[in-house]
Amino acid sequence: MKLAFLGATRTVTGSKYLLTVDSQKILVDCGLFQGHQELRQRNWAKFPVSPAEIDAVILTHAHIDHSGYLPRLIKNGFKGDIYCTHGTKELCAILLPDSGFLQEEDAYRANKYGYTKHRPALPLYTKDDGVRAINQFVPLDFRKPCKLSDSLSFTFLPAGHILGASMVQFHYHGKTVLFSGDLGRPHHLIMTPPTIVTHTDYLILESTYGNRLHSPINALDELAKIIHDTLSRQGSIIIPAFAVGRAQDLLYLLSQLKDAKRIPNIPIFLDSPMAQDVSDLLIHYSNEHRLSKDQCKKLCQIATYTKTPEESKEINTHSEPVLIISASGMIEGGRILHHLKLFLPDSRNSILLTGYQAPGTRGEQLLHGNPTIKIHGESIPVHAQIHTMQNMSAHADYQEILTWLGHFKQSPQKVFLTHGDLSSSEALKDKIEKKLGWSCLIPDYLHTEILH
Repeated sequence: MKLAFLGATRTVTGSKYLLTVDSQKILVDCGLFQGHQELRQRNWAKFPVSPAEIDAVILTHAHIDHSGYLPRLIKNGFKGDIYCTHGTKELCAILLPDSGFLQEEDAYRANKYGYTKHRPALPLYTKDDGVRAINQFVPLDFRKPCKLSDSLSFTFLPAGHILGASMVQFHYHGKTVLFSGDLGRPHHLIMTPPTIVTHTDYLILESTYGNRLHSPINALDELAKIIHDTLSRQGSIIIPAFAVGRAQDLLYLLSQLKDAKRIPNIPIFLDSPMAQDVSDLLIHYSNEHRLSKDQCKKLCQIATYTKTPEESKEINTHSEPVLIISASGMIEGGRILHHLKLFLPDSRNSILLTGYQAPGTRGEQLLHGNPTIKIHGESIPVHAQIHTMQNMSAHADYQEILTWLGHFKQSPQKVFLTHGDLSSSEALKDKIEKKLGWSCLIPDYLHTEILH
């Protein structure tokens, strides 16, 4: 077996791993690079291996940094099956066309307003490309082995994190290789804990929060305080949120606060058609999370859903304070940009960041106190109050990762730390080596390793 790291090396985006076994080439995850321009340019560069030579893609979950390059891969010649869980297929059927639509929209705006070096600016792929990609998906059940050849098989194991999220465990001539995907938390608001694993020969482990612990502050208390403080200034609360996972967590918290009458009856808008569709899926996949069907229904009813662009624009005409949840979570595109252009310059308002902000994103710029951010070619002054909630993440922090690793009955031959900034990966490497005595490697981009 040979493993090549084609993404998520010393960064948290662009997850792609090429596993070559005998004559087969298997791509595990197929994510978009996000953040700094030098990373985003990899999305446009020639793929490190001919897409036509790849036999199959296996997805750990649906988030765009793990699935968002698929339509481009297919456009460039990939014709094989895309294996995933049932939940992941349903989410990708929502996410991939939306990703293509946003890229078409960005290209249109760049050409219309002239803030592009390219003439004309083109989308990486289109909405129709995203729709067509779903035709190659093959959904599988959790824990049901799938044979790729006489000697190679894989199994999806629940990872927590979001609906459908999985680890991928390969078996080849008595050897096992485990890809953690994005590892969920043991006490997440909604999702069930990740599967306990006791053995693998090789482990590819995410390290997003490898140098941090999640805040112990109660999320309900923190959210209630931010809402009350903002309303006391007659301001509005704007929450950039990932449409898959974070938006549903926030709706659940808001439904609890409303039920307990801990917040006033402020109008709440979920301005993300994609997030609305995802919220509805919670009821169908009730075996993957902690909520009852009644709780799911309450969660889905707590906000006014805005479907059309016209309805989205109408939110901004309200004279009274509002609470808006809108994608994307790192403020890289989508309807949230239009809201922030209006609400950022007013010091009465609050912008609440509830998830990881990758380097180079607008979310990271707000997090670090930038006085302006660029949206649609304009410099927007930042006068609104910027808040962060450090306890909302669906990624395990370093202590939760170490606890999960503690169930292994013997050390893997090697652990590869990916999907984290270099400082996060280095911190987790140090902790694993000191506490467990395991051999860890932080691979470089395009690094190749022989798995004996």
